[in-house]
Amino acid sequence: MTDWAAVRADDFAVPADRPLDELVGELSGMLRSADPVARDSTAYSTLATWIGRGVLSEGQLRELGDEMAKRFGEAEIQARTFAPLILDCIVSAGVYEASWVPPFERWYVAETDLRGYDAELGWLHAVAHGADLLGTLGLYPAVEPVEMLRLGIGRLLTPTEYVLRDMEDDRLAYALACTLTRSELTVEDATQWLVPAFTGMVPIPTTVTALNTNTTRTLRALYVFVDRGVRLPGASKVTQIPHAAEIKVQLVEVLRQVSQSYF
Repeated sequence: MTDWAAVRADDFAVPADRPLDELVGELSGMLRSADPVARDSTAYSTLATWIGRGVLSEGQLRELGDEMAKRFGEAEIQARTFAPLILDCIVSAGVYEASWVPPFERWYVAETDLRGYDAELGWLHAVAHGADLLGTLGLYPAVEPVEMLRLGIGRLLTPTEYVLRDMEDDRLAYALACTLTRSELTVEDATQWLVPAFTGMVPIPTTVTALNTNTTRTLRALYVFVDRGVRLPGASKVTQIPHAAEIKVQLVEVLRQVSQSYF
């Protein structure tokens, strides 16, 4: 067994005493662990660093990506929620397979365990981790941006009794804002994905639901990004979002649907 604490202490230097495939396989297995130190501080941190540094070959990245796509069907929540983080790293490194997207989409809208942090399991972050991958896919040329926009609103409108916390709504808003920077989006593309929210939320004062709260908080954060622009991953400057005026009008109409007495 590798002394992974020593690897972390050595700035994640790749151990020379074992084949890389074995090391990656061990780390991949640790991503299922209920121990947050093993899963998050060790397995995720090491794999993310190695992927970012180009340690893994394209073939190894594709093999790891295939494994992560399968994880969306795992029984344990931590196994499911760390899969999108690794896929995010892989796609950000320029390796993409269309077959990874459908399992992600199915899981993201269907996941019922939306806890951000658990005292024993540590960070789970289904919505935030999924949002990170959604935003990366939303920027990827081979992915239809409207597909990711619809996935985002689908996640928000999936019935739940859990009110998001730990900035999950902001992470999803950022992912949607990144996707909205795609230049090929028409005005219709950039606004019509919001239409389901008109019937998916319940006007106040009828009731206050977790779904309403999660959706309005996310869309309010998105309004700020649309108004001010968004700093894309790795960018030094803010990118303005095309069709910002039309998107803001649509966002206001959705928010007014819920908060009619406020404005």
